[in-house]
Amino acid sequence: MPSHEFTLDDLRRILRDGAGADEAADLDGDIADTDFESLGYESLAMLETGGRIEREFDITLDDDALTDARTPRELIEAVNALLEPAEIG
Repeated sequence: MPSHEFTLDDLRRILRDGAGADEAADLDGDIADTDFESLGYESLAMLETGGRIEREFDITLDDDALTDARTPRELIEAVNALLEPAEIG
């Protein structure tokens, strides 16, 4: 598993590269708590985003992770929960 944390900058890059950016969406602003729909990212774009995250970070997102995560902050938290190493004894 990758050792680094999944960040808002990682998500911005993946959103732009994979799903394309809605011309009206300002991904450079404070978007952590803005819902994806308001940013112009519908379900198909989020599926593509999830696939790119899984490939790049070598994780498997739960089926509900993308639908439950309504904001970038929630998706980042879900990804980072999978990146954290398991506690040993």
